[in-house]
Formats: sequence, C-alpha cells, structure tokens
Amino acid sequence: MAAPGPNDTVADALARRVVTHRRGPAAFRVADGLRELGAVDRAVYEAVARTPTGNLDVPVRRLSGAADTSRLWLGIAAVVAVAGGRRGRRAALEGVVAIGVTSATVNLGVKPVARRRRPERARPALFEDRHVPMPRSASFPSGHAASAFAFAYAVGRHMPVLAVPIRLLAAAVAYSRVHTGVHYPGDVVIGSVAGAGTAAMVAAVADRTARARASGRGG
Repeated sequence: MAAPGPNDTVADALARRVVTHRRGPAAFRVADGLRELGAVDRAVYEAVARTPTGNLDVPVRRLSGAADTSRLWLGIAAVVAVAGGRRGRRAALEGVVAIGVTSATVNLGVKPVARRRRPERARPALFEDRHVPMPRSASFPSGHAASAFAFAYAVGRHMPVLAVPIRLLAAAVAYSRVHTGVHYPGDVVIGSVAGAGTAAMVAAVADRTARARASGRGG
C-alpha cells in the first residue's frame, strides 16, 4: 500500500482503506472511483488557487478570518437574540449550541482520526493577498464550514426569513476556506454536511425537550 502523499485528499485515504480491507474486482472499482474523486478534489483546488481574482481576494480573506472561532456567527446570534424577540432568542441559543456540539464533534472526534494533511500551497505563492495562516489542525473536515452550516440550519429553521441569506453566507464562508488555500473542496463539502446533520440532531433534542416541558405544564 502506498504511503500517504502530501496532497492526498480524504478520497485517497478511503481508497487505500478499501484496498487494504477488501479484495476482489468490486473493491478495486470502488477504490479507483475514490481515487478519481480525489483527483477531482485536487484539480478544483488547483483551479481556484491559480485563478486570478484580485477583487475578491481581500474580501474573501476577511470573511474567512471573521469566521475564526465562530466570531461571525456569535455576532449574528447576538443581533438575532436582541432583535428577534422570543423566536430570535430561541434561534440564537440553538445556533450557539449547534456550533458547540459541531465543533466538539469535528475537532475532538473526527479530525484526530482522519488526520488528513492540509493542502500544499504553490511555491512561490501566486496570490499572497488571499492567504490566511495555515492552521495546524488536520484538514478533514473543515471546522469553519461545519460550524457555518450548523448555525445556518438552526437559525434558518426558526426564522425562515433568514434561511436563504444565512445559508448563502455559510456557503461563502465554506468557499473562503478553499479560496484562502487551507482546505480542499471535499473538506468543506463534508464539513458542511456534517454541520447541518449535527444541527439537525441538536434540533431534534431541542424539540423533544420543548414538547416534554409543554406536556409537563399541561399536566
């Protein structure tokens, strides 16, 4: 089995595991398909990295920085809680809880297991204005994307008027992690799905708790 390369994606890692633990034509077809996905992942990353976008680089970099440690989402939660009344407070609280659960799951549960390397930026760097410092944590999945979509799911379900704009903002944050060179596209796609899925589980627990409280008051 080949050793992991510096530019391997999660699809490459899965392909190696399939070959290691499974034998036969079907397993090799699956592994080949995963390697092709990894090649697409790298190709999209390289296309973004090599495309001049002088007007976008600084705004996208700043957006990515604003989402560090979920500052962007916590700021929005504060505004929603103040301006949105009772529904806004519930949306903000659930959004913050969703971020907390998602961050713990991704950073403490998934990243240490996946241990995917960050992408290697071109040397010399093509567009310095777009770059943010390369994080030291594992690349897969993107914690920024996971937190963004967790918060967007929670707020959007309580406040439908914000559902579309806040999901678009979450998508912009997720993309910013590829644009700034710190994640492969696959990292942010899976991170986004993981964040929304975790938020859905948080929502289910919150709904059950609310129903139990209402039933207790009614009884």
